Order: sequence, then C-alpha cells, then structure tokens
Amino acid sequence: MWWIALSGAVLIGLSLGLLGSGGSILTVPVLVYLVGEPDKVAIAESLGIVAAIAAAGALPYARQQAIDWRSVLFFGIPGIIGTYGGAWLSRFVSGPVQLVLFAGVMLLAAILMYRGRRPGASPLTPAASSVVAAPPHAAWKIMLEGISVGVLTGLVGVGGGFLIVPALVLLGGLDMRRAVGTSLVIIALKSVAGYLKYLDVLASMGLAVNWKLVGLFAAVGIAGSFVGNWIGARIPQQRLQRGFAIFLILMGLWILYQNLSVLTG
Repeated sequence: MWWIALSGAVLIGLSLGLLGSGGSILTVPVLVYLVGEPDKVAIAESLGIVAAIAAAGALPYARQQAIDWRSVLFFGIPGIIGTYGGAWLSRFVSGPVQLVLFAGVMLLAAILMYRGRRPGASPLTPAASSVVAAPPHAAWKIMLEGISVGVLTGLVGVGGGFLIVPALVLLGGLDMRRAVGTSLVIIALKSVAGYLKYLDVLASMGLAVNWKLVGLFAAVGIAGSFVGNWIGARIPQQRLQRGFAIFLILMGLWILYQNLSVLTG
C-alpha cells in the first residue's frame, strides 16, 4: 500500500509544480482508487494534504510580499465559512454523489486548462491564462465568490485554485503573481477549516482519517512540487497543460461512469 501511496503523492506534487494547479484535484482519486480509502475519508484526507502543500507553497510569496491580504480577508474568510458549511452538508450527501460532483469539477478544470495561455502569462496559472487584471469589484461580490468556492471545497475536497485565481484577477484586480500567492493562502485556510469539520463528521459515522497517510502525502507532495516547478521551467507549459487537461477529462469521465453506475444500481 505504501509504495502506491508514495507514487500518488509524487504525482500530486509534480503536477502542482509543473502546472501550478491540478494537484488537489488528483488527491481524491489517488486516495480512493490507488490507496483504497473510503470516499468520505479520502475527501477529508485530501483537505489536510492540500492545506499542508498550499501553506508551504505560500511561504515564498509571503517573503516576497506577493500576497494581497485584503483579498485574503474578503475572499478567504467567507471561503472558510463556506468550506465549513460544505463539510457540514457532506453528512447529508452520499459518497457516490460527492464523487459525481467531484467528477464534474474535474471536467470543468480540464476545460479551463485546455483553453490555453496568452503569451506572457504566468506559467504558474494555466487555468487563469485568459483573464486580465481589472479594477477591484465590490467587496460583497468577492465575498460571495469566496463562499461559493468554499462550499465546493467542503463538499468535494478540492482546493479550488483553478476557480480562485481567475476570481482574484477579475474581481480583486490582482496581477497574476499576486493572485497565485494569495490563492495559496486562501486554499490553505479553507482546507484547514474543511479538514477540521470533517474530523467531526467522520467521527459521527465511526470513521477516522489515516494520519500517517496524510503526513506522507503532504511531505512527499511538498517536495514533489518543488521538483516539478524546477522541471516545469524547462518544458513547454502549453503542451504540459493540454496533456494534463486530457488526462483530467479521461479520469473525470471514468469517475463519473463508476459512480453513476452505483447510483443507478
């Protein structure tokens, strides 16, 4: 089991380093289909793993003062509330339904990734390649977006970076680099909130997370993300991005088929 988990952790970290996104959206399928974790447990573990990797990834941006704390306040705090609510709602939603929702998010991410990047756009934000910084929108719009993405995070266990970065650029008026750094802080905060709530949800169902597995994925994922970032600087990003998008489409359709089959008997 552990060598399979290690391979999955490396894959998650590399995807984050190579593409700047996609790692969190791989975590749940790896935990469910490679490691064999129960669906709800895998979603909870995914949030813990994503929180650790995002927090580590945010540190260089914090040192370079490339984090917009206003957006963390107006987007991140509502996002924490939304994530907590999404995790609470998960007790009323079956595991297969959560994975169907997850597959839908995966397909959306694949479409956004496949759209391509404008010349000169940051290699860390392929999903947001077609957006251009605009004047900041009203705080309530940013807060509403934060709550919406937070609920999604709590329900299906993804960090939501492919949604947060474009929102920070379009609604928050941030440049791409500051949007990436800010999104990592927001992802870390939301994921921690969802993870803590899931501990209660799982306990009420007689389930618990595998702490060793979470620690292994987080440690290897953090290391893999730095390696992937180094490799990614030497490989054409558009080709990587579109290849990964195709992979996400295939995996998303397979997860959708598997769980719709369960739901329809």
